[in-house]
Amino acid sequence: MSAARGNRFEEFFADDTYVVLKNFLYNYLLRKRAIGICLRGVGKGPTLEIGSGLSPTVDDAQGTVFSDLSFAALKNLKDRRGMEMCVVADAGRLPFKPDSFTRIVCSEVLEHIPDDLPAFREMAAILRRGGSLILTFPHRKAYFACDDRFVRHYRRYELSEMEDRLRGAGLIPVEIVKILGPLEKLTMILVTAGISAFGRRGTGRRPASGGGVAERIIRQTFIGLNRLYRLPVRLDNWLAPRALSVVLLIRAVRPEQCPGALHTVR
Repeated sequence: MSAARGNRFEEFFADDTYVVLKNFLYNYLLRKRAIGICLRGVGKGPTLEIGSGLSPTVDDAQGTVFSDLSFAALKNLKDRRGMEMCVVADAGRLPFKPDSFTRIVCSEVLEHIPDDLPAFREMAAILRRGGSLILTFPHRKAYFACDDRFVRHYRRYELSEMEDRLRGAGLIPVEIVKILGPLEKLTMILVTAGISAFGRRGTGRRPASGGGVAERIIRQTFIGLNRLYRLPVRLDNWLAPRALSVVLLIRAVRPEQCPGALHTVR
């Protein structure tokens, strides 16, 4: 991820409460679930997650390299979760040899990069032949709104645009999966508007565990509400046509020899 405009989430990494609760957000859990299902379908092998931040989407940490532009995020990942294979790196200048990985995951990263084309070329170069690149990305340019500006998105993508970028890097799109529907967009607009209106309270560090009774109640309430909210969000995603999807997953492969693959959609 480029630092050109700074990482909005660096502001939150020093807040222990955010660090703990981030991993229980409903949209993160649904994105992680979709990526996990996709990974199970492509076998094993050396894996790289680009832009993992504090919350990787890859469960199997053994043999997985986690990279991010933020040193603070990776340090937190190592200290809290024991992830040893962490590399500070820009997605547009990845410090890995060609053909290093069988699987690469890049989730909600490319939209934060001013010039995303070098990142596509870098990922294609370090992916082994026959390997899979799994991307999730914000879908539909028409959806660009205050929530995108809040998290400093440079863009949203049309599906055809994403497919063209992958093919331009020598990769073949083979699978497309809906992850989040229109309800997610409405939710994020309301949430970010509320944060912008009222501001974040308590910018100092707070204990990640323990604390007072009120803090524990608030934490458990937050976790419970996010678990419940996954149900209507999943239903909305199932009912909405792909054209209205807010977030899509696309899997692309580096061809063994000659381009050409069956394009499957679910």
